[in-house]
Amino acid sequence: MLNAAFLCKNGNLITLLENCKSLRHFKQLHSIIITSGIPLIQQDVFVSRFLSFAATPSNNTDYAYAIFLQLPNPTIFNWNTIIRAYSKTRNPNKSISVFIDMLRMGVAPDHLTYPFLTKAASHLKEVRLGLSVHGRVVRDGFEADRFVKNSLIHFAGSFKDAVYARKVFDEMPNKNLVSWNSMLDCYVKCREVSLAREVFDLMPERDVVSWSSMIDGYVKGGEYYEALAVFQKMNGSGVNANEVTMVSVLGACAHLGALEQGIMMHHYIIDKRISLTLTLRTSLVDMYAKCGAIDKALTVFRGASMKQTDVLIWNAMIGGLATHGFVHESLSMFSEMQNIGITPDEITYLCILSACAHGGLVNKAWYFFKCLTQNGMNPKTEHYACMMDALARAGKLAEAYTFLTQMPMEPTASMLGALFNGCINHRNLDLAELVGKKLLELEPYHDGRYVGLSNVYAVVKKWDKARTLRETMEKRGVKKSPGWSFVEILGSTHRFIAHDKTHPQSEQIYDIMNFIVKQLTDADFEMSQHDCLFNIADM
Repeated sequence: MLNAAFLCKNGNLITLLENCKSLRHFKQLHSIIITSGIPLIQQDVFVSRFLSFAATPSNNTDYAYAIFLQLPNPTIFNWNTIIRAYSKTRNPNKSISVFIDMLRMGVAPDHLTYPFLTKAASHLKEVRLGLSVHGRVVRDGFEADRFVKNSLIHFAGSFKDAVYARKVFDEMPNKNLVSWNSMLDCYVKCREVSLAREVFDLMPERDVVSWSSMIDGYVKGGEYYEALAVFQKMNGSGVNANEVTMVSVLGACAHLGALEQGIMMHHYIIDKRISLTLTLRTSLVDMYAKCGAIDKALTVFRGASMKQTDVLIWNAMIGGLATHGFVHESLSMFSEMQNIGITPDEITYLCILSACAHGGLVNKAWYFFKCLTQNGMNPKTEHYACMMDALARAGKLAEAYTFLTQMPMEPTASMLGALFNGCINHRNLDLAELVGKKLLELEPYHDGRYVGLSNVYAVVKKWDKARTLRETMEKRGVKKSPGWSFVEILGSTHRFIAHDKTHPQSEQIYDIMNFIVKQLTDADFEMSQHDCLFNIADM
């Protein structure tokens, strides 16, 4: 039995606190202190640590606050501990009310108080609150404090206000790595990739956070080659990637379909012993699935304990199967997912509808489409587009057009595009012309819409309409963007556009291409008029 004399020694209390592994242990220690009659308020160092332990996100913030209220004269450290704790909870409003109580008690905030308040404002998505905090920062003389300034840049980033963030950043006389990273992250969140790169190149030093932010910026901006190039540069600089880095890099590989590079990234994860968290495992599954390596995706997927999976990794696997034509396998996995107790979300149903569309399973598509509403979810435009695709692919064009006219929303380009493709594939050129015109009205500056409708006119030999369409396209200043393709060889991707001669091996490439064309010609290979894509520029 621990006696009061033993416990009253501050060092002994701190040792016992350090041995607490859970909130339950902590409460046991608290009860012992109370029953032993120890005056907690006299143990300043212990009280601070005691309160900090209780206020960690994994414990009970309200319980910590109850302890805090028992202190007759809380220090600024105690106040900040509670404000910080509430700023990280689902009720960050409480941190603001605690701050107001602190001011009423006559306790002056310090440079650590304000960053917790800006964090609360970010979580609450309250711009005016954050600006009010900035006003108090100036009033209380903390405007030059680096810690406070960094928190303001981070706050601006959460609201995608790059101008405000840059103003705060430029006014800082003593920037540190956190300052640079915060500014870089703000530009990334604002999708200002070129400005992010400017900041990145000017950084006096970089850590894994800097590199990861820049890679993530390129991925979010759709510049996947640049993302991989930055990763290679990072690797050469001696900075090791972490989970966040690899999630972004795998995303780039997935979008490019760069399987060999994706495999190399998988080996990197293993070699660097990066923890294969569920998030990272999901990224691996998604990469392999999008690159068509379904067996590898399944191997990574099955490597996880099914009880520890979530809806995201199931969506990645089901979506990958659906995209590559494994229709029945994706439906089977959907059933397996439900059997282990994971509830499908809107993305899951989107994947399943896509599978039904690719497999021509119209009745099942209708069933799953209706399941959305039955399970308390409202079908989004993407679900309507998938349902439209299922009908159009199956040749149910009249039903598809009726579905289009009865939707509770205006048709999107993806919906009309699905119907247009169905009309082309099933040779309903009258409806194709009608839908093609609607697409042009919706996207008058999309070159592909002109090409699509022009192909319809060419097939039915309506040359006057094709010529008029070309003139309209020229008047609007719409130019046909060149198509491009790429091939991955030994982990490197090679990109080509039409008539491209910039590749260092162009001569050999064209020799092989001409040989293939000759072989096809000798075999009397002919493309049907139906399948031929006319080039509007040559009409």
